Amino acid sequence: MRFIRAMLLPAMLLAATPVLAEEVVVFAAASLKNALDEVAAGFTADTGHEVTISYAGSGKLAQQILAGAPADLFVSANAQWMDEIEKAGLLADEGRRDLLGNELVLIAHGKDASAVGISPETDLPGLLNGGKLAMALVDSVPAGQYGKAALQNLGLWDAVAKDVAQADNVRAAMALVSTGEAPYGIVYASDAAADDNVTIFGSFPGESHPPITYPAGLLSQAGDRADRDFYDALSGAAAAETFARHGFALLN
Repeated sequence: MRFIRAMLLPAMLLAATPVLAEEVVVFAAASLKNALDEVAAGFTADTGHEVTISYAGSGKLAQQILAGAPADLFVSANAQWMDEIEKAGLLADEGRRDLLGNELVLIAHGKDASAVGISPETDLPGLLNGGKLAMALVDSVPAGQYGKAALQNLGLWDAVAKDVAQADNVRAAMALVSTGEAPYGIVYASDAAADDNVTIFGSFPGESHPPITYPAGLLSQAGDRADRDFYDALSGAAAAETFARHGFALLN
């Protein structure tokens, strides 16, 4: 009997030992915050693994990764910055997929604005009436790049360029409109849905700017099984429901 107990004890101790939790470090575009926080919380609840997410403009995050920042996953708001990561050989094998899409919109402060279509005939300077047009950085942040391209294609950029207030990322641009510091701003539809102090004033035609695509990348330095599991979870059914509810288009 004593021998049996001695044999069983190690097995019982092994069974009682919890699986060690791993940490998944994610760099993600600021526009993903509400939805991705929810996806990460669900993943943690299901697996016990912790997900730590740093949000900023995609260009800033890409530069940090290129400089050696210890991230496991990168979710960019455009393909350009993920291309730079891939060119540098920093993606794992089969570690890239197009995850989400979005819509570019013009937002107004408050909830009283009436939605209109945006076209070359839109009197944007008249709408601003001396105020500022809030945008993410137009040369490095995808939302700003998309916005500038749309305004240029519609022939509106030159008339408002001097009135653009640039912010570090799209959420910072939206905050300027939400607080009333700027009467109008250009953000993603998913951003506008996350703030009760702004209204979608109009949507930019899809052909006025490059397609808005969010690629997800598993980085080559990701060494834990949890990293791959979270990467896969981003394309799972639960994540798809969450992203759709937050206003994103599903690509995968």
